Amino acid sequence: MATTVGSKSVDEVIREHPQSREHLISILQDVQEVEGYLSKQSIHRIGEYLNLPPSKIFGVATFYNQFKLNKPGKIQIQVCRGTACHVKGSLNLLDSLKLLLGIEVGQTTRDGLFTLETVACLGGCSIAPVITANGKFYGRLDKKKLEDLVTKFREAGEVTE
Repeated sequence: MATTVGSKSVDEVIREHPQSREHLISILQDVQEVEGYLSKQSIHRIGEYLNLPPSKIFGVATFYNQFKLNKPGKIQIQVCRGTACHVKGSLNLLDSLKLLLGIEVGQTTRDGLFTLETVACLGGCSIAPVITANGKFYGRLDKKKLEDLVTKFREAGEVTE
């Protein structure tokens, strides 16, 4: 059975590619684009299409950190750990987020609202320390501003202005 996400099914996305192992990474990228992550079902479907065992697909997907194997939360928070952000206290922000959300890096809250990640650099050095929430930048943060932001997201159930 094909999983449908948006206007395209995972099977449709897979079939847009040549049936060749050389296209595995681009297939994984496109499936993740429509699904938000790589589900076990989609890994099996890709394996069937390319005549590869799911373990091989899983091995490639876990080798590259761009691929997610767990469904992300509605709000994906990334904490910058670059030099400027580190010097300005991003580790404290990360620790605060772990406590506020009750999760570790790479995890999603039980309610499916938040996923917490770290990145090497977000390129927002001039507004350090910085996080993104679904790609929207929030800079010059301290613990209080961060708590207010998380509260606002929780109340709205989404990233708000």
